Amino acid sequence: MPTDIEIARAATLKPVALVSVEAGIPEDALQPYGKHVAKVATDAIPGFAERPDGKLILVTAISPTPAGEGKTTTTVGLGDGLRRSGRRTMIALREPSLGPCFGQKGGAAGGGHAQVVPMEQINLHFTGDFHAITSAHNLLAAMVDNHIYWGNALDLDTRHVSWRRVLDMNDRALRAIVSSLGGPGNGFPREDGFDITVASEVMAILCLASDARDLEERLGRIVVGRTRDKRPVTAAELKAHGAMSVLLRDALMPNLVQTLEGTPAFVHGGPFANIAHGCNSVIATRAALKLADYVVTEAGFGADLGAEKFFDIKCRKAGLKPAAAVVVATVRALKMHGGVARDALGTENLAALREGLANLSRHVANIRKFGVPPIVAINHFAGDTEAEHALIREHCRTQLGVEAVICRHWAEGGAGTQELAERVAALADGDEADFRPLYPDAMPLREKIETVAREIYGAAGIAADGRIASRLAELEAAGHGTLPVCIAKTQYSFSADPALRGAPSGHVVPVRELRLSAGAGFVVAICGDIMTMPGLPRHPAAERIHIDAAGHVEGLF
Repeated sequence: MPTDIEIARAATLKPVALVSVEAGIPEDALQPYGKHVAKVATDAIPGFAERPDGKLILVTAISPTPAGEGKTTTTVGLGDGLRRSGRRTMIALREPSLGPCFGQKGGAAGGGHAQVVPMEQINLHFTGDFHAITSAHNLLAAMVDNHIYWGNALDLDTRHVSWRRVLDMNDRALRAIVSSLGGPGNGFPREDGFDITVASEVMAILCLASDARDLEERLGRIVVGRTRDKRPVTAAELKAHGAMSVLLRDALMPNLVQTLEGTPAFVHGGPFANIAHGCNSVIATRAALKLADYVVTEAGFGADLGAEKFFDIKCRKAGLKPAAAVVVATVRALKMHGGVARDALGTENLAALREGLANLSRHVANIRKFGVPPIVAINHFAGDTEAEHALIREHCRTQLGVEAVICRHWAEGGAGTQELAERVAALADGDEADFRPLYPDAMPLREKIETVAREIYGAAGIAADGRIASRLAELEAAGHGTLPVCIAKTQYSFSADPALRGAPSGHVVPVRELRLSAGAGFVVAICGDIMTMPGLPRHPAAERIHIDAAGHVEGLF
């Protein structure tokens, strides 16, 4: 059977200008990046703002396992299936980070016959958006230290500079560093550190900004630290936000590509859901909604992280109203949640599958808490049995009151999601959706964190020491209490323990740190042992990536 990359290379791609015609984007709005990729200036599309919105469909998943779930693959397959049925459809995805590409997870452009292409370009440097975000972020970091070096007129307390540097690569050695060593000419030594670019507030700002003016205003609101009398210091006070917005000017435009079947797709922005808010850009999503009748998008990792943040942060802030949600599951992953080891997943095990269904059940129940109707997509693997599929369908029908549809998009592309496409379209076209965030803006920050922990994670509550309590009080007093919360925690479990699979209940979520993202418009609660700068595994994917004799990149998948 051909591999993902062999399938991608065998495809004949349309020129991006033809893709744009199908999407209703005029040539004047295109800024080409080669033959098959272009940025889109949405303000150059005539009558764009006056068009009605299409239906927004979210694809999310159960808690991820090493067995794989295929959320991006399902997003692409569903988009192709909707278009194949004659519906005007677009897909809106995030850009892959180099961290997982060269680390453990690998590429993030779908798989099999359900991919966005050109795969190699999308997974590597693409249009340079991540480089622009990294540069803009680190420009602000340089201006912070430069301001301190030249007299510190704003009286920044060097013990409380909160603006860390970023790099789009997993590098645990940079999590905690001491900068400015080497003598007075290099500045004043202080503790510092790096996060991965996808955790940068600049990434979140780019993905939540509505236009260039909003982008610059948000950049100006970034808090880089505080003075000795605890007054926050912003990027605008450092006069950095104008130059940052210049670096991000082109990056703000969505990237247009296509699927293997020619469905138009925006791939833009890339915050992780375990350490950031996990959604593609508001600009890309809004543009797709104006251009298509159905827009299929995804949110990172499981529904407890990606979907919750999609609803509580992105939809709340952008005024989006999703019409339906697809929860992706696989027999293999559900059996892992039921206690089966990875090397035993090829054997039918209905008892373990029944146990693992608790994870799917909680995710489906959580989606309903936002007033969005769910449907389950069972991503088919060759080793699945009819009895296993029947058990999942029966459980979903009788216990959850939702449909579960078998999907074969990896092997068959859009033809393998025809049933799912029809069921999703019917769900989206109905009047069942009544979207609402999980908590109101006026709820205090601590209660927001506790609400997510109880309602979404099944926890008994949170653990927050006196330091966290003081920080919460400080944020409330400074006027940030109305912001939503963005919880950074392990993606592998509803708890803060990555080894605790299934649907644990009654656990306590430990809040380790709070970070204010004033420009993005949320407060990050870092929980458990989650790191905002990941490390490489013992054998990273980078060891297998190379250029072969024909000049092709090997090992990205």
